[in-house]
This record gives sequence, structure tokens and C-alpha cells, in this order.
Amino acid sequence: MAAQSQSLPLAGRVAIVTGSSRGIGRAIAIHLAELGARIVVNYTTKSADAEIVAAEINGLPSPGNDGPRAIVVQANVSEASQVKSLFDAAESAFESPVHILVNSAGVLDPKYPSIANTSVEDFDRTFSVNTKGAFLCSKEAANRLKKGGGGRIILLTSSMTRGLKPGFGAYAASKAAVETMVKILAKELKGTGITANCVAPGPIATEMFFEGKSSELVEKIAAENPFGRVGEVKDVVPLVGFLAGDGGEWINGQIIPVNGGYV
Repeated sequence: MAAQSQSLPLAGRVAIVTGSSRGIGRAIAIHLAELGARIVVNYTTKSADAEIVAAEINGLPSPGNDGPRAIVVQANVSEASQVKSLFDAAESAFESPVHILVNSAGVLDPKYPSIANTSVEDFDRTFSVNTKGAFLCSKEAANRLKKGGGGRIILLTSSMTRGLKPGFGAYAASKAAVETMVKILAKELKGTGITANCVAPGPIATEMFFEGKSSELVEKIAAENPFGRVGEVKDVVPLVGFLAGDGGEWINGQIIPVNGGYV
């Protein structure tokens, strides 16, 4: 097992993946675990889904670390005290500083309203989770991730900041703010060895993507892609795994689209 542990690029490292009870976050959590990381599976409301993810990770072959491969922690990323508790739980469970933060928690209004028809309540919720959540997680990570090498902040945004489709006004704006913030964050982290980047997926076949869309609209979106399909979570996770490892160190302060040429 020791030899296997040494061969895994993230062996011994601790990763928090927010919003990892389902969708892209779930796939990222499992992928980072397969690369050797110990994982905090975070959820807001779907505890049963999160437990299933953790059970799958804990069923993976051991890379040589004692204790669990994954724990489950409930936290609303838009609440500062809960984000702090998320990091506290990681450090306590794994007796280690956190090395990697992947912020995948996010919301999308399935009504796809125009800006003129976006309610103030829906706007506030979108920015609270997508923008304030990314800020709070980045703030905590900037203060608490392991310094001196291996520290990684990876924020999931969206190719819609480039696609600029009607009906995505509040959503695209909430993600564009995060993309601006990460470029400044990377510069502010000078000397820490911590990198900060955004991964910006295009349309990905998840529950959040399908909600509120007709089959005809899904087919139309697929047809707009040079590959003639909607993306899958497996199209996104290899990039996140690369950025999380030592090979991704020289990529810093960047927004990397993953969309098959959709935009």
C-alpha cells in the first residue's frame, strides 16, 4: 500500500469540495479521492446524497492513510460562520491543514428570467450563494490553506460569462464577479505557494442543467456545440484534478473554460 500511496499525486492532502452531494461537485470529490486526497463532502440540504458520495469514497482502496477517506459536513457557503466550521471540521477529522478548496456550490434560477423579470429575492439568492459563497470560501482558504506549496483554490464558474445568453443575467453576473475576484486573489497570495483559478464549464448534463429546460431546448443546446452534445461531468474533472496537483502550480490567476468549443 505504501508504494501505491507514493504513486498517487494527491496522497496525504486534504480537499474540501463544496456542493459535492451531486452534480459536478460530486464527480470532483470522487476524482480527487481517486488521486489520493482525503475529502470533505459538503452539502446544504441533501444529506442522504452526501452520505452516498462519502461511502463511495470510503470504499476506494486505501492509499495508506489511517482513518476515513471522506467525511460529510453540512454548511451553507453563504454563511461565514458555517464556512469557518467547514474548515474546522476538516482540520479536526484529518488532523491536517486543508490543502485544496474546490468551490462547486452554486444555484441557477430554473425560470431563466430576463433581467427585467428577475425578482430582487432571486437576484439576492443567486449572488448570496454564487458570489458571496465563493468570496467566503476563498477568504477562509486564503487564511487557512497549507502554505509553502500544494495550496490550491479552484472556483467553479461558468462559460455563460462568455456565452451571455438571455435568461442568465443574474447568474452570469454572479459568476463574472468571481472570475474578476480570483485574478486579484492570485496576486494577493504572492509568497504563499497557493494558486487560485476558476474552471468555467459550459452546459454539463447535471440535475441543475436539466431543471426548467424542455427536451427540445436541450437538443438545441447540444447542437450548438462542435461535438454535437452536452458536456458530462467526466469532461470537467480531469482539469480540476490537474490544477489540484503539483503539475498545476504554474497555472495561477486564470479562468479556464471547459466547454468543447461551445463558446
